[in-house]
Amino acid sequence: MQKVGSVEEAKALLNEAKEWSVWRWLTEKIRVRAAADTAWVDLEEVEKKVKGSWGEDLRKAYRELQAASNLDGHSRARQLYDKAKEEAKDVDPETKAFAERLKTEDDEAFQARMTAEDTFDEAERRLSIPLARKGSEQAIQAYELREKFIRRAEAAARRQ
Repeated sequence: MQKVGSVEEAKALLNEAKEWSVWRWLTEKIRVRAAADTAWVDLEEVEKKVKGSWGEDLRKAYRELQAASNLDGHSRARQLYDKAKEEAKDVDPETKAFAERLKTEDDEAFQARMTAEDTFDEAERRLSIPLARKGSEQAIQAYELREKFIRRAEAAARRQ
């Protein structure tokens, strides 16, 4: 995976932000949010392209896992899961296991992003610089986890 410029800029800004005063955080938070949002949009676009390059079996296995994680008791979610499961029934168990590892990494990266978002929200409510610094660190970690997932997803595309 080539480095994404907006992600590198966001990480550099977040590293710098760990040293900011309260006043600087208040004046720069809009710029930090804009940089973070742009980076996430760009990463999502790269991820979408990479997933689009996967082979059919890996896509089926991954869709089955996504549908399983979306089961919420509603009949529509159950129908989608049953359909995805039926489509993936002939997929090689090794491919399914690989898809499961990918899905785990994807979920970890998503959770890291949500944790950082929650920390920033709480920091803003409390005007807490220590929490904002913690959120910066968490956001950088979330970017790195997402990049790691994308690299693994690219390897999956080359593997097939």
